[in-house]
Amino acid sequence: MAIVHHAIFVFDEWKCTEGDTINGINMAGQKQGKWINHIDPVRSEPGYEEEGEYVKDKKEGVWRLYNLTGDFIGLENYAFGGKDGLQQYYTFLGNLIREEYWRGYNPNAPYDTVAVYGTGSNEIVDYKIVKAEQYSVKHGEWKYYDPNNGRLIKTEKYDRGLLLKPETATPVVTTTTDKPKKVEKTPEMIQWEKKNSGKKKALRDGRTSL
Repeated sequence: MAIVHHAIFVFDEWKCTEGDTINGINMAGQKQGKWINHIDPVRSEPGYEEEGEYVKDKKEGVWRLYNLTGDFIGLENYAFGGKDGLQQYYTFLGNLIREEYWRGYNPNAPYDTVAVYGTGSNEIVDYKIVKAEQYSVKHGEWKYYDPNNGRLIKTEKYDRGLLLKPETATPVVTTTTDKPKKVEKTPEMIQWEKKNSGKKKALRDGRTSL
């Protein structure tokens, strides 16, 4: 059996295996640059491959997902190693299945303002400031589609991981202060009113003749 030896070359802050153009490692032993990760099937979950870039061992920017036969099945966005912003997932035929929104951690903002909701409602009753920690949470509107016809079948809304209750439609009550419109009287109507003025229970029979 032949034994293959891989030479290791160092370029500035990089070290990489000879012949490799992807899956690079920097001098600190961290993933850096373009990578392709292979994820094996686990129980009922199918396997897939993902490609994108690492910055000091953390996923950054756009990552593309493919099933194990090479079909494009997803687009994800990362910031500082966590999902951030819009994520989209497709069938192997290219039909949209789901859109997600996530909020990622920002190390430049050490504190975060969190809404406090009322019991059993979506009403914000207060805000509190908390120390920001490494996280990536559901945040924004999630949409689920029928992959056969593209019809939107479900929508969910999240606020920093909290699933908000569906908003109920409030009946629209219209009020008006306008006075009823005055009916224009025809000459026949005026003549009839004069003729029957002072008479009790005077009724019109619908005829125009008097």
